[in-house]
Amino acid sequence: MLWTVLLALLVLLLLQTQLSVCLRELRSGGSSSSVYSPPSSSSSFYNATQQRLPGAIIIGVRKGGTRALLEMLNLHPDVEVAKAEVHYFNVEDHYRRGLAWYRAQMPFTVPGQLTVEKTPGYFAAPQVPARVSDMNPAVRLLLIVRDPAERLISDYTQVLHNRLTQHKPYKPLEELLLHKGHIDPGYKALQRSLYHQHLARWLEVFPREQIHVVDGDALIRDPFPELRKAERFLDLPPRINPSNFYYNTTKGFYCLLSSGHDKCLDESKGRPHAPLSTQALKKLCRYFRKPNKLFFEMVGRSFAWC
Repeated sequence: MLWTVLLALLVLLLLQTQLSVCLRELRSGGSSSSVYSPPSSSSSFYNATQQRLPGAIIIGVRKGGTRALLEMLNLHPDVEVAKAEVHYFNVEDHYRRGLAWYRAQMPFTVPGQLTVEKTPGYFAAPQVPARVSDMNPAVRLLLIVRDPAERLISDYTQVLHNRLTQHKPYKPLEELLLHKGHIDPGYKALQRSLYHQHLARWLEVFPREQIHVVDGDALIRDPFPELRKAERFLDLPPRINPSNFYYNTTKGFYCLLSSGHDKCLDESKGRPHAPLSTQALKKLCRYFRKPNKLFFEMVGRSFAWC
């Protein structure tokens, strides 16, 4: 017991002496040699952890499953994602702020981790491909697509929901889609589903092998095969497994499971679609046949769309 007390007093004396020296240094202005710095390994860690520009971007399509794809990629330990849509390349007020502002929207990562951003509005914006290339001509691009007719209806449903939430009126879908009984090519939601037109602009700037096309319908039916393809495209080691997904019968789609915690997409995902008559849907499917065929030829694969 006596030795313990003596040892404790000795430690306190040493600490008091060290504190007195530090206080004297502070009062006299100190010197550079007296400033504390973390050990070199810790210093290296803090310097390595920083916000980096994205090495991969999910460019679209709107209402194609971009949020689901982002959340699923985030299961990978070597991936960190920007939590919100940044809209840097397609919103002028954001783009004028420069790359320093864009980088500040990104998550903190360490070397070896991949930063991923998603803004579905990029795909259909004409000015975006060249701007993305100016940032990084080697950036990897992911494009998730689904049946363009279903995408259009989902697009309308989201806008309708937003308008109703704001207590604003909105026309029925058929009134916007049809003009004198024919498909109105000026309807914006229709234009966003013309994948071949938008992809053509990206292919003017980026090689085809730099754009990975994800089947959004397949991602919803069975996520794992599509995620494994995305891992390969991004040069990531295979870390996402079938056990990371489970089907939620209440919601009607897959939820995510990681480290014992589950996560389902928010209530807007899986929202019931606005009604569209069978006759109008048939007209819409006929309208998309040629654009779809052109898109299939561009990407070198086909999809089971209407």
